[in-house]
Amino acid sequence: MTAIFAKIGIRGVDSDLATLIRTSIILVALAAFVWFTGKWSNPLALPRHTWIFLTLSGLATGASWVCYFRALQIGDASKVAPVDKFSLVLVAIFAVIFLGERPALAEWAGIALVAAGVLVLAIVR
Repeated sequence: MTAIFAKIGIRGVDSDLATLIRTSIILVALAAFVWFTGKWSNPLALPRHTWIFLTLSGLATGASWVCYFRALQIGDASKVAPVDKFSLVLVAIFAVIFLGERPALAEWAGIALVAAGVLVLAIVR
């Protein structure tokens, strides 16, 4: 539903501004969740290594969201959302390369099906 809500919400709005608004809402909602569930701790006490990688992850997420909202603004949600899910394929490949993970054969089959589905959607216009 996030793609549908976003597609409706960005009508007549700059996609970058829409991304900022969405991110702000996520920040407030998540902060409330962490606070009310008692999971809050001092973020300044986290190790430098954690800060570096969470910062890199945040920058990558931000770039992804900006691209996603731009794509939603100019394209059909039914085509943008599946292409966005191609990240699953990339995560699997990078997890093997950088984290040493070894997906089972059935998992690779599922990953290949996702990749094939994205290719079908990209080729058929």
